[in-house]
Amino acid sequence: MSHLIAPSLLAANFLNLEKDLEMLNRSEADWIHLDIMDGVFVPNISFGFPIIDILKEKTQKPLDVHLMIVQPEKFVAEIAAAGTYMMNVHYEACTHLHRVIGEIKNHGMKAGVTLNPHTPVLLLEDIIKDLDMVLLMSVNPGFGGQKFIEYSVEKVRALKNLILKKNAQTLIEVDGGVNLETGKRLVDAGADVLVAGNFVFSSENPVETIRQLKQL
Repeated sequence: MSHLIAPSLLAANFLNLEKDLEMLNRSEADWIHLDIMDGVFVPNISFGFPIIDILKEKTQKPLDVHLMIVQPEKFVAEIAAAGTYMMNVHYEACTHLHRVIGEIKNHGMKAGVTLNPHTPVLLLEDIIKDLDMVLLMSVNPGFGGQKFIEYSVEKVRALKNLILKKNAQTLIEVDGGVNLETGKRLVDAGADVLVAGNFVFSSENPVETIRQLKQL
């Protein structure tokens, strides 16, 4: 399949959010990526359920919700009720990961697991076939606009090899420092979904920027 583009709403203009959502609806974006932060798991706070509830009424794009929070299992029902397509939880935040993945799927969502830059992909070997997607952070989570971590490309290759070895159907998503140059290398290494925030929303023509990312 062709790779997917999931613009990160964290970089949107929250004083004129409806305008940015209308832009995304017109664009070739496949998903909308939402970063939920609690100020505990990561050193920042973003937005919560009121924003997600608004989105399900304002966009036709599937919601890709990335929970950068402690105890994400507490909010599975609320995330599902908001019309979420993909729920991502951090490996580092889930003591009982298999149980959390089961809960996500029981609520009708696709299940994703996120790895911080320092977390090796081999830790997913026993659960990879249960996952719909793995999100690799190519920056340290918590803030937008960070520099791309170069070894992320090799990490994508390692994860792709694990997926093939286990005969899994798991997608690979990458978030952090994605632009046309890094995005091309990530797709060539095996990435299926690219998350882009500042690169999209700070461009003069975000719709065209999304189109260019789709064509990598």
